[in-house]
Amino acid sequence: MGAIVLAAGSAAWLGVLTSISPCPLATNVAAISYISQRMARPGLVVLAGFLYALGRMIAYTALACLLAASLLTIPQISNTLETYMNKLLGPLLILTGMVLLDLLSLPVTGSRLSERLSHRMAAWGTWGAGALGLLFALSFCPVSAALFFGSLLPLAVKADSQLLIPAVYGAGTAAPVVGVALLMSWSAQSLGKALNHLGRIEKVARVATGIVFIVVGVYYSMTYIFEVSLY
Repeated sequence: MGAIVLAAGSAAWLGVLTSISPCPLATNVAAISYISQRMARPGLVVLAGFLYALGRMIAYTALACLLAASLLTIPQISNTLETYMNKLLGPLLILTGMVLLDLLSLPVTGSRLSERLSHRMAAWGTWGAGALGLLFALSFCPVSAALFFGSLLPLAVKADSQLLIPAVYGAGTAAPVVGVALLMSWSAQSLGKALNHLGRIEKVARVATGIVFIVVGVYYSMTYIFEVSLY
């Protein structure tokens, strides 16, 4: 029980970190712009925010289930993951940490397509927020790709939870939009202050998490690959 709670907490943090990173933050700002069209009716703003979060949760959960099921139903891959997961986790964490610290870049594209499609969804009204969340979730940027494929997916496989862990991650990626939706229904002045703080928080959180990932990755690599006792 303790392990799954820790894994869920880690997934939530990875989701929040993803949400405030520059590229995913841009899509979240676009989502905020989308739901702000309903400011005259606070209830619809909150509903749109939660629908957006639900869309992201569904997208990440479906993708994680599909990838995990594809891997684990192949006996050779399943046995390999079971045997070598701890050995794979070390290098994956180090690479993810390097991406977070801007020491490594990934050639991931797709945000332009999602921006074009988001304009078409404007005609869908409040319910279009759910489709927007699903679309933006699948529009991977370097940081979100590194966190999802390099950290979240291995975490879900290791915890044997392909539903809960990705869903919690998806909720985390939508946290700023849900928070802003609640602030919109309460006070526009509070909304402005919240947006100003996001940029400051992102850099510190990204650097701190990148360092932690590299340290933990080195530990896993030394312990499970090189079999060096660090105690």
